[in-house]
Amino acid sequence: MMTHARPLMATLLALVLLLGTAPRARAATSPSEGQAQAIGRTPPRLSYINGEVSLLRPGAQDWSPAQANTPLAPGDELYTSTQGDLEMQVGTRAFVRAWGDTQLGLANQEPDFLQFRVTNGHVSLDLRSLDPGRTVELDTPHAAFTIDHPGYYRADVTQERTSFITRRAGQATMTSAVGQAVAIAPTEEVVLQGTPTPTVQSYVAPELDTWDQWNYARTDHLLEAVSARYVPSDVYGVDDLDQHGSWRVVQAYGPVWVPETIPAGWVPYSTGRWIWDPYYGWTWVDVAPWGWAPYHYGRWVFVDGFWAWAPGPVVVRPAYAPALVGFFGAPGIRATVGAPVVSWVALGWGEPVVPWWGRAGFIGRPWWGGWGGPRVVNNVVINRTTVVNVNNITVYRNVTVQNAVVAVRQEHFGARPIQEARINQVDVHRLEPVRGPLRVAPSASSFVAASAHAARPPEAMAARPVVATRPLAGRPLEQRREVQRTAPVVSTSAPRIVSAPNPARTTPVLSRPPFGSSQVERPRRPLPPRLETTQRPEATAAVRGSAGRPEAQPPAQRERVERPQPTPPVEQRGPASSVAQPRSDGNASAPAAGRSEAPRPSMRPLPGEPANRLFPGRAEAGPRQEPGSAGGQHAGPGPASSRERGQR
Repeated sequence: MMTHARPLMATLLALVLLLGTAPRARAATSPSEGQAQAIGRTPPRLSYINGEVSLLRPGAQDWSPAQANTPLAPGDELYTSTQGDLEMQVGTRAFVRAWGDTQLGLANQEPDFLQFRVTNGHVSLDLRSLDPGRTVELDTPHAAFTIDHPGYYRADVTQERTSFITRRAGQATMTSAVGQAVAIAPTEEVVLQGTPTPTVQSYVAPELDTWDQWNYARTDHLLEAVSARYVPSDVYGVDDLDQHGSWRVVQAYGPVWVPETIPAGWVPYSTGRWIWDPYYGWTWVDVAPWGWAPYHYGRWVFVDGFWAWAPGPVVVRPAYAPALVGFFGAPGIRATVGAPVVSWVALGWGEPVVPWWGRAGFIGRPWWGGWGGPRVVNNVVINRTTVVNVNNITVYRNVTVQNAVVAVRQEHFGARPIQEARINQVDVHRLEPVRGPLRVAPSASSFVAASAHAARPPEAMAARPVVATRPLAGRPLEQRREVQRTAPVVSTSAPRIVSAPNPARTTPVLSRPPFGSSQVERPRRPLPPRLETTQRPEATAAVRGSAGRPEAQPPAQRERVERPQPTPPVEQRGPASSVAQPRSDGNASAPAAGRSEAPRPSMRPLPGEPANRLFPGRAEAGPRQEPGSAGGQHAGPGPASSRERGQR
């Protein structure tokens, strides 16, 4: 009896220590409450760039090279040069893409409204789904286009004309500069020419060109991600996990993702940069192509000598976080010259983040927003209703892992990439957790993830006004102060505001001639030379999959196949941490044939068992097992692809 009583008494004692007399902070009791407290918005993700793509953020000194995985905020402007392409993920099944001499800006983001401005170039919106009540608006120099239906939309904009096309049952409303609202039917093209009062013509949408075909095929590929089985549906970037790692099932953590081809000495939050976000403050941007989901959701665990990302049990609506780390600062460790140091470590399984962002009542309170697994404080699992005194949180499990704590001098924080500024010697016994705001002010270099020369749009293009139903979203007071200190070199003109379309007063669809039978049918405009002659030949010669629809590899995957790069050195991992790490009781299986697996030290197997409920035609480590096997028992639910459904 005493044997059973001792663990119980130890647990009760640990809980008593958490209930201090200092001001207490109660953890968020529901995902919806936590989401509201954490500002409640998932920022659009810059998910893909190719060629020259530049970013201008208010507060920065000039345009800078865009970095994939940058979270975007209203006021951000993107520019693609003649050899540039970009993609933004704005929803689980929604993407905005631009190519070739395009300036595209994020003007507004609210829970039910997303607004973009395009002053020149070519933009596609592939919206496979759109939440009920949510509206997307695309503002151009000739008209504002309001979208509240899923579909595929394309805009081609020059100074003289704007063309807008709807496809796949898409519907939109066009509001011109004179305020007239006109409905645009599915499979229709409207062309506006001239200013300030443009003429409007309507046509049947022309056939898909190479750019449209590539957009269709890329979205199809992204939505077939195997990782969607193990990650909440609202998490962006799951296809990147398929391409750059392996899913395993560890008994203590369930499905975990292990990255491949990591450099020697790699630890989470060590290959990237801290930037200043106008809504979330200090935000992590990683340089790895997979560096979105593992840094804004879930937790990192060190198991069997490997770092692995654990998303935890699937939750309905995961809450976005700018980073999931525990910060340490002054009066903690100092560099040899006496300068203060800022350091951090990736949060471990179930550990709370202490927010440095958000409203006054939210900052400094232990928060498990979006986390569906057990809640762990100082290595003790607590009840969800337990009151936690933030000052008593002193243990972060990953601190004990070799080199897991990353440190830089305070003056370099947010000003340099971590690879250039990291301090190698850290005394983990002198760390003092930060339990509130991070007292580091941003500089002009903190607003962007890269500091180098970047292509700039022509002044006339950048200053071209657009037609919009709402003005540019305002920035928080603190952000406006920073903008005043370092104003951007390039500014944008105020939009021409028109009344938002009212469905009751919207003009019916414009009359248009039947396709192919009218003498006034507009001839198809030729594609730009780069896209027509050199870009993405596989999109026009798509390979048919087993379900009979086009399949095309995304550019990132094609580059891995066509231009293989030398494999970076893999981290020579030292002995396991002195703190015992949970591990699987079963024997780990070797990777399946057909998948290129990065070499591991001494060819040690990955932890746990392969998470091997696969989509046919997509490779993953481990052999396919029948339902009821070790991997199948832990594999999370996920949608089956059309090919899988057709083969059952």
